Parts: sequence; C-alpha cells; structure tokens
Amino acid sequence: MNLAFDLLLAAALLWSAWRTLATPQIGRAVILFIVFGLLLTLAWARLDAPDIALAEAAIGAGLTGALLLDAVAALRARRPNMDGDET
Repeated sequence: MNLAFDLLLAAALLWSAWRTLATPQIGRAVILFIVFGLLLTLAWARLDAPDIALAEAAIGAGLTGALLLDAVAALRARRPNMDGDET
C-alpha cells in the first residue's frame, strides 16, 4: 500500500509539474503551481521531513502562490486578454 501511494504521488508530482509548464493560460499555471507545492508538501511529509514540509506549505504553496495570484490579477487589470487566447 505504501509503495503504491508513493508511486502515485511521484506520478502526480511529475504530471502537475509538466502541466504547470505546458499550459498557455497564466491563471491556470499559477493554480497548478500551488497544487504542485501542496503535492510536494505531502512528499516531504512522506519522507519524514516535517520541517521542510511545513516550510514548503507556508512559503512554496501559500505565500508564493498568493503573490503570483496577486500579480496575475494586476496584469489582468492592465491587459484584459491575459488568458492565452490570441483573438
């Protein structure tokens, strides 16, 4: 059971990292970045590193995610067509 969960977690980390880099929509990329950070937090917890897991959750997913969401909102206020659709 533990090996299956670890393999699923590793696959989810790789998938979310790839999707974060490959998506053309900036808002979706930020959300996927936050998801990646939360999955990475879980991976650190599985590796018995609670201090790194808490730092990743607070800084990596929480603070950085909030700053990126704020930056996307500011960019959308300046330029309304920021979703990757070139129309």
